[in-house]
Amino acid sequence: MGASDSGTHENHHPYAPQSVKLPGFVPGFLSQSTILGVYGISSLLVVFITWLISGRSPKKSKLDRWLMCWWAFTGLTHLILEGYFAFSPEFYKDKSACYLAEVWKEYSKGDSRYAFRDAGVVAVEGLTAVIEGPACLLAVYAIAKGKSYSYVLQLAISLGQLYGTAVYFITAYLEGDHFAATPLYYYAYYIAANASWVVIPTLISIRSWKRICAAVQAQGQKKNKTR
Repeated sequence: MGASDSGTHENHHPYAPQSVKLPGFVPGFLSQSTILGVYGISSLLVVFITWLISGRSPKKSKLDRWLMCWWAFTGLTHLILEGYFAFSPEFYKDKSACYLAEVWKEYSKGDSRYAFRDAGVVAVEGLTAVIEGPACLLAVYAIAKGKSYSYVLQLAISLGQLYGTAVYFITAYLEGDHFAATPLYYYAYYIAANASWVVIPTLISIRSWKRICAAVQAQGQKKNKTR
Protein backbone atom coordinates (compact mmCIF):
# COMPACT_ATOMS: atom_id res chain seq x y z
CA MET A 1 0.00 0.00 0.00
CA GLY A 2 2.85 2.38 0.90
CA ALA A 3 4.62 1.84 -2.45
CA SER A 4 1.35 2.34 -4.32
CA ASP A 5 0.62 5.60 -2.48
CA SER A 6 4.11 6.84 -3.23
CA GLY A 7 3.76 6.10 -6.93
CA THR A 8 0.42 7.88 -7.06
CA HIS A 9 1.90 10.95 -5.35
CA GLU A 10 4.79 11.02 -7.80
CA ASN A 11 2.39 11.03 -10.73
CA HIS A 12 0.12 13.73 -9.34
CA HIS A 13 0.87 16.61 -11.70
CA PRO A 14 -1.15 18.64 -14.25
CA TYR A 15 0.88 17.59 -17.29
CA ALA A 16 0.33 15.15 -20.13
CA PRO A 17 0.81 12.29 -20.25
CA GLN A 18 -0.04 11.51 -16.63
CA SER A 19 1.79 8.19 -16.92
CA VAL A 20 5.18 9.93 -16.82
CA LYS A 21 6.54 10.23 -13.30
CA LEU A 22 7.61 13.59 -11.92
CA PRO A 23 8.94 12.89 -8.40
CA GLY A 24 8.88 15.82 -6.00
CA PHE A 25 6.57 17.98 -8.11
CA VAL A 26 5.30 21.07 -6.27
CA PRO A 27 2.20 22.79 -7.72
CA GLY A 28 2.53 26.41 -8.79
CA PHE A 29 1.78 29.17 -6.32
CA LEU A 30 0.98 32.01 -8.72
CA SER A 31 -2.19 32.24 -10.79
CA GLN A 32 -2.11 32.11 -14.57
CA SER A 33 -3.24 35.74 -14.79
CA THR A 34 -0.40 36.84 -12.49
CA ILE A 35 2.23 34.95 -14.46
CA LEU A 36 1.03 36.22 -17.83
CA GLY A 37 0.46 39.72 -16.48
CA VAL A 38 3.99 40.06 -15.11
CA TYR A 39 5.47 38.71 -18.32
CA GLY A 40 3.34 41.01 -20.47
CA ILE A 41 4.09 44.13 -18.46
CA SER A 42 7.81 43.33 -18.29
CA SER A 43 7.94 42.77 -22.05
CA LEU A 44 6.12 46.03 -22.77
CA LEU A 45 8.48 47.86 -20.42
CA VAL A 46 11.51 46.51 -22.26
CA VAL A 47 10.03 47.55 -25.60
CA PHE A 48 9.05 50.99 -24.27
CA ILE A 49 12.49 51.73 -22.82
CA THR A 50 14.26 50.50 -25.96
CA TRP A 51 11.97 52.61 -28.13
CA LEU A 52 12.70 55.71 -26.07
CA ILE A 53 16.45 55.15 -26.13
CA SER A 54 16.48 54.42 -29.87
CA GLY A 55 14.67 57.71 -30.47
CA ARG A 56 17.76 59.66 -29.41
CA SER A 57 19.26 58.98 -32.81
CA PRO A 58 17.33 60.95 -35.47
CA LYS A 59 18.97 58.94 -38.24
CA LYS A 60 17.26 55.70 -37.21
CA SER A 61 14.14 54.75 -39.15
CA LYS A 62 11.06 53.54 -37.33
CA LEU A 63 11.71 50.05 -38.67
CA ASP A 64 15.23 50.03 -37.24
CA ARG A 65 13.84 51.21 -33.91
CA TRP A 66 11.24 48.44 -33.91
CA LEU A 67 13.96 45.93 -34.74
CA MET A 68 15.97 47.17 -31.77
CA CYS A 69 12.89 46.61 -29.59
CA TRP A 70 12.47 43.09 -30.96
CA TRP A 71 16.09 42.15 -30.40
CA ALA A 72 16.06 43.57 -26.88
CA PHE A 73 12.87 41.68 -26.02
CA THR A 74 13.88 38.38 -27.57
CA GLY A 75 17.44 38.63 -26.24
CA LEU A 76 16.33 39.11 -22.65
CA THR A 77 13.74 36.34 -23.09
CA HIS A 78 16.47 33.97 -24.26
CA LEU A 79 18.89 34.95 -21.52
CA ILE A 80 16.56 35.16 -18.53
CA LEU A 81 13.64 32.81 -19.15
CA GLU A 82 15.29 30.16 -21.30
CA GLY A 83 18.56 30.48 -19.44
CA TYR A 84 16.79 29.76 -16.16
CA PHE A 85 15.09 26.70 -17.63
CA ALA A 86 18.28 25.30 -19.13
CA PHE A 87 20.23 25.57 -15.89
CA SER A 88 17.46 24.76 -13.39
CA PRO A 89 16.70 21.08 -13.97
CA GLU A 90 14.45 20.78 -10.92
CA PHE A 91 12.36 23.94 -11.27
CA TYR A 92 9.20 21.84 -10.90
CA LYS A 93 10.23 21.15 -7.28
CA ASP A 94 10.52 24.83 -6.39
CA LYS A 95 8.69 25.78 -3.18
CA SER A 96 9.71 29.43 -3.02
CA ALA A 97 7.21 30.75 -5.59
CA CYS A 98 10.17 31.94 -7.70
CA TYR A 99 8.59 33.69 -10.68
CA LEU A 100 10.83 32.02 -13.27
CA ALA A 101 10.01 28.58 -11.90
CA GLU A 102 6.32 29.49 -11.93
CA VAL A 103 6.56 30.47 -15.60
CA TRP A 104 7.89 27.08 -16.59
CA LYS A 105 5.46 25.19 -14.38
CA GLU A 106 2.68 27.01 -16.21
CA TYR A 107 4.15 26.71 -19.71
CA SER A 108 4.69 22.99 -19.22
CA LYS A 109 0.91 22.61 -19.37
CA GLY A 110 1.26 23.42 -23.05
CA ASP A 111 4.41 21.33 -23.53
CA SER A 112 5.23 18.88 -20.76
CA ARG A 113 8.64 18.14 -22.26
CA TYR A 114 9.90 21.09 -20.23
CA ALA A 115 8.82 19.59 -16.92
CA PHE A 116 10.09 16.15 -17.94
CA ARG A 117 13.43 17.62 -19.11
CA ASP A 118 13.32 16.24 -22.65
CA ALA A 119 16.92 16.12 -23.89
CA GLY A 120 16.13 17.77 -27.22
CA VAL A 121 14.28 20.67 -25.60
CA VAL A 122 17.02 21.22 -23.03
CA ALA A 123 19.67 21.24 -25.77
CA VAL A 124 17.77 23.72 -27.96
CA GLU A 125 16.93 26.04 -25.05
CA GLY A 126 20.45 25.87 -23.65
CA LEU A 127 22.09 26.80 -26.95
CA THR A 128 19.49 29.52 -27.50
CA ALA A 129 20.17 31.06 -24.10
CA VAL A 130 23.95 30.90 -24.28
CA ILE A 131 24.49 31.85 -27.94
CA GLU A 132 21.43 33.65 -29.28
CA GLY A 133 20.64 35.61 -26.13
CA PRO A 134 23.88 37.64 -26.11
CA ALA A 135 23.83 37.82 -29.92
CA CYS A 136 20.39 39.48 -29.85
CA LEU A 137 21.64 42.17 -27.49
CA LEU A 138 24.66 42.64 -29.74
CA ALA A 139 22.20 43.18 -32.61
CA VAL A 140 20.62 46.05 -30.65
CA TYR A 141 24.04 47.66 -30.34
CA ALA A 142 24.89 46.98 -34.00
CA ILE A 143 21.72 48.69 -35.24
CA ALA A 144 22.15 51.60 -32.85
CA LYS A 145 25.72 52.23 -33.97
CA GLY A 146 25.17 51.39 -37.65
CA LYS A 147 27.80 48.66 -37.62
CA SER A 148 28.71 47.04 -40.93
CA TYR A 149 27.98 43.58 -39.57
CA SER A 150 24.44 44.45 -38.49
CA TYR A 151 22.57 42.66 -41.31
CA VAL A 152 24.85 39.62 -41.28
CA LEU A 153 24.35 39.29 -37.53
CA GLN A 154 20.57 39.69 -37.78
CA LEU A 155 20.42 37.08 -40.55
CA ALA A 156 22.52 34.62 -38.55
CA ILE A 157 20.44 35.02 -35.39
CA SER A 158 17.15 34.78 -37.29
CA LEU A 159 18.23 31.59 -39.07
CA GLY A 160 19.30 30.18 -35.70
CA GLN A 161 15.91 31.00 -34.21
CA LEU A 162 14.11 29.42 -37.16
CA TYR A 163 16.28 26.31 -36.93
CA GLY A 164 15.68 25.98 -33.19
CA THR A 165 11.94 26.47 -33.59
CA ALA A 166 11.81 23.93 -36.41
CA VAL A 167 13.63 21.35 -34.27
CA TYR A 168 11.27 22.16 -31.39
CA PHE A 169 8.14 21.53 -33.44
CA ILE A 170 9.45 18.61 -35.50
CA THR A 171 10.69 16.61 -32.51
CA ALA A 172 7.31 17.04 -30.81
CA TYR A 173 5.56 15.82 -33.96
CA LEU A 174 7.84 12.80 -34.32
CA GLU A 175 7.26 11.90 -30.67
CA GLY A 176 3.48 11.96 -31.03
CA ASP A 177 2.66 15.60 -30.24
CA HIS A 178 0.80 14.64 -27.06
CA PHE A 179 2.43 16.97 -24.57
CA ALA A 180 -0.34 19.51 -23.93
CA ALA A 181 -2.75 19.13 -21.00
CA THR A 182 -5.70 20.51 -23.01
CA PRO A 183 -6.33 21.86 -26.54
CA LEU A 184 -6.47 25.40 -25.07
CA TYR A 185 -2.97 25.11 -23.65
CA TYR A 186 -1.80 23.52 -26.91
CA TYR A 187 -2.91 26.42 -29.08
CA ALA A 188 -2.28 29.22 -26.58
CA TYR A 189 1.16 28.17 -25.30
CA TYR A 190 2.64 25.68 -27.75
CA ILE A 191 1.42 27.31 -30.99
CA ALA A 192 0.63 30.99 -30.36
CA ALA A 193 3.45 31.70 -27.90
CA ASN A 194 6.02 30.39 -30.38
CA ALA A 195 4.50 31.89 -33.53
CA SER A 196 6.43 35.15 -33.25
CA TRP A 197 9.72 33.21 -33.42
CA VAL A 198 8.64 31.90 -36.81
CA VAL A 199 7.05 34.95 -38.42
CA ILE A 200 9.42 37.72 -37.28
CA PRO A 201 12.74 35.89 -37.88
CA THR A 202 11.47 34.93 -41.35
CA LEU A 203 10.74 38.57 -42.22
CA ILE A 204 14.07 39.73 -40.76
CA SER A 205 15.93 37.02 -42.70
CA ILE A 206 14.37 38.14 -45.98
CA ARG A 207 15.14 41.81 -45.30
CA SER A 208 18.71 41.12 -44.18
CA TRP A 209 19.35 38.87 -47.18
CA LYS A 210 18.17 41.58 -49.57
CA ARG A 211 20.29 44.23 -47.86
CA ILE A 212 23.41 42.02 -47.93
CA CYS A 213 22.88 41.15 -51.61
CA ALA A 214 22.37 44.83 -52.48
CA ALA A 215 25.55 45.79 -50.62
CA VAL A 216 27.60 43.10 -52.36
CA GLN A 217 26.20 44.09 -55.75
CA ALA A 218 26.95 47.77 -55.11
CA GLN A 219 30.49 46.90 -54.06
CA GLY A 220 30.95 44.84 -57.22
CA GLN A 221 29.73 47.68 -59.43
CA LYS A 222 32.04 50.10 -57.64
CA LYS A 223 35.06 47.85 -58.31
CA ASN A 224 34.12 47.53 -61.98
CA LYS A 225 33.99 51.33 -62.35
CA THR A 226 37.45 51.77 -60.86
CA ARG A 227 39.09 49.35 -63.26
